[in-house]
Amino acid sequence: MGRLDGKVATITGAGSGIARAAANIFAREGASVGILELNEELGRACEAEIRAAGGEASFFRTDVTEEASVKAGLDAAAGRYGKLNVLFNCAGGSIAEDARVTEVDLSVWDFTINLDLKGPFLCSRHGIPHLIRAGGGAIVNVASVVALKGSFPAMVYTTAKGGVVSFTRALAGQYYRDNIRANVICPGMIMTDRIKKRFGGNREGANTDQAQALNDMGMARYPFGVGAPEDIARIALFLASDESRMVNGAVVPADGGMSAY
Repeated sequence: MGRLDGKVATITGAGSGIARAAANIFAREGASVGILELNEELGRACEAEIRAAGGEASFFRTDVTEEASVKAGLDAAAGRYGKLNVLFNCAGGSIAEDARVTEVDLSVWDFTINLDLKGPFLCSRHGIPHLIRAGGGAIVNVASVVALKGSFPAMVYTTAKGGVVSFTRALAGQYYRDNIRANVICPGMIMTDRIKKRFGGNREGANTDQAQALNDMGMARYPFGVGAPEDIARIALFLASDESRMVNGAVVPADGGMSAY
């Protein structure tokens, strides 16, 4: 018996990274998965991957920064499977142009806030009515270790992810009477393809300035500081499942201890 048997989950950004790992794990645990992804090629590939492994998934092209697109994607997923039990709001990310408040371009502010904070807001806005109709459910949001510390150079991203933490707590307090739980994960450095491309990892030709920035941020000091997408996906699985029925409004650091010491 799977930990999500009989449940329907939507996952934003499920074409890659943490969200794609979660889509596969959720499906293996018995969930029908709505893949809400902007990139059709990646979304279709995730759908095919899950179905080839014997799971159930459907791709719905969704731009989490556009309200009409979010509503259409969530309505389509709930319509396809008859209900909605889990919202995993995972789409997001930072961009290299992020900078200090006196220097950052306003276009970076608009892009980052729309993607990282408005996205979870819109998905919750249009997903919660489906959860209520299903008798309750779970919302899992993704913030970042940067929301727990103020020492990172990506100021706008830090601000947006801090907003996700507060937004999640507000959801937890406002919708518990509807049997809806809301929790947020704060990952540290996770080696997704996006991070590998941006920072270079250990590959030849890595950007040494950005690699030095990682060291300056303290990444190298912690033996568990760099994780894999599956590490975060498994935490999301727990928070999405009934095993976590006593967990509501929690902020879960998954950063190898960076925010603790």
